[in-house]
Amino acid sequence: MTHIVWDWNGTLFHDIEAVVQATNRLFQPYGIGPYDIEGFREVYTRPIWVAYERMLGRPLREGEWEMLDRGFHEHYHSLMEACQLTEGALASLQAWQESGRTQSLLSMWRHERLVGKVSELGIDGHFVRVDGSRTSSGGHKAEHMVEHLRALGIDPEKVVVIGDSVDDAHAAQHVGARAILYAGGMTKRSELERVGVPVVDRLADALDLI
Repeated sequence: MTHIVWDWNGTLFHDIEAVVQATNRLFQPYGIGPYDIEGFREVYTRPIWVAYERMLGRPLREGEWEMLDRGFHEHYHSLMEACQLTEGALASLQAWQESGRTQSLLSMWRHERLVGKVSELGIDGHFVRVDGSRTSSGGHKAEHMVEHLRALGIDPEKVVVIGDSVDDAHAAQHVGARAILYAGGMTKRSELERVGVPVVDRLADALDLI
């Protein structure tokens, strides 16, 4: 393996508390919650609108997804200012770069926000490419992974994807790459383990498996 595609939210960026708080604020008018981290992980899935339907106990109405998505991000973008890189993230980025291999970042967070935050944290120099979502958020990552690797011109067989959701593993499988999942993010460990790929508790442990 010569290239890592990192996920951002819940993987390199430790924002689970901000996500849970934003979700609680969003659903308070519905009389739902509040969730703690473990309770949130019980309902979390991608695409995000499926998680919202789980919380509501019904299908979303027309236009409701767009309204909820806007509301979530209004709360999240203020709360995430207090968030930092995941423990061991910077050391992992540095170690991989020093090994002479390459890495990139692919997130379903909005592209302009992602690029700004990565630059603000001073880690943009570790990546050969940074891609966020340029369309509506909340969907699957698979097709974005296709476009990301095509832009990089990298053989998927030389790629490992490191993320915190089942969707990250499915995106890797979709392109023929390998996946390692991190259990410190949004998804409960038991659900990650059902995918059948390695699951780690520390980002450094993921590098040890490559």
